[in-house]
Order: sequence, then structure tokens, then C-alpha cells
Amino acid sequence: MFAHIQIGVKDLARMCAFYDLVLAHFELRRAVELSHVGPAGVYWQRPGERWPQFVIGAPVNGQAPSCGNGSQVSFLAASRSVVDAAWATALAHGGADQGAPGPRPRYAPDFYAAYCLDPEGHKLCFVHTIVATPVHEPFTPDSWTPAS
Repeated sequence: MFAHIQIGVKDLARMCAFYDLVLAHFELRRAVELSHVGPAGVYWQRPGERWPQFVIGAPVNGQAPSCGNGSQVSFLAASRSVVDAAWATALAHGGADQGAPGPRPRYAPDFYAAYCLDPEGHKLCFVHTIVATPVHEPFTPDSWTPAS
């Protein structure tokens, strides 16, 4: 679905330490040492897989990073216990609670999630779901009509 998701951060070392711990629950490992950070920033990926990646770094335009209101990065968990553990890890290492682990049936009957802010205020979701079929009808180009 995507190649990578990237967010801008202020304190690269602190955020690397946070994401090293949290993303380990999703089998994502950091692929860049802080001593070798290039313009692309620091990224995490699954061992042996190039994509997808989660990336953090200073904004390329040189301006201060900011968090988007309404923006959220969601990580798909292998189980409910992974959701619980990732959320607890995030809160224990500087994250802020935005919704404890639990069912969210308004999204799907099996949608189990937890929400937090990372130490710099980016909203994260950790979610486990097993429904293999879409909840909504998928988009098809033939069904689209432009808004007037």
C-alpha cells in the first residue's frame, strides 16, 4: 500500500530510542545508525524486507517539524497482546495516552486498538484486526464522479 511513512522530529536521538523500543513489537528494526544518518533520515523495516519503512528525521526544507492535526500513523499488530505491549512500552518511554487498548467496534467488529502520542506529539495507533474483507465497498474508477 505504501513504500514508507515519514515524520519530522526535533530530537533524533530521543525519538530513535523511543521508536526502537515501540517498533520492536511489530518486528521492525532500525536500519540506520545515528552516526550515519543521511538526508533521508533514520528508518525501520522488517529484516530482509526493503519495504515498507517507517522514517523519522529533520524536515528536508530546514524548517521546524510539526505534528499534523488529524494525522495518525497506525501499525498493524499480530495480536491483541502486541497492541497492549506496544502501547504500554510507548507510555513507559515518554508517550502520552490517547486511548487505552480495547475493542473499537465502530470501525469493525474485530477492531482492537490503542492510541498514544509519541514524545514529540505525533499520534500513533496500534491495531489488531482479523477481518479479511473490506468494511466498505472498495473504490473503483468507474464508480467515481467528481464533486461539483
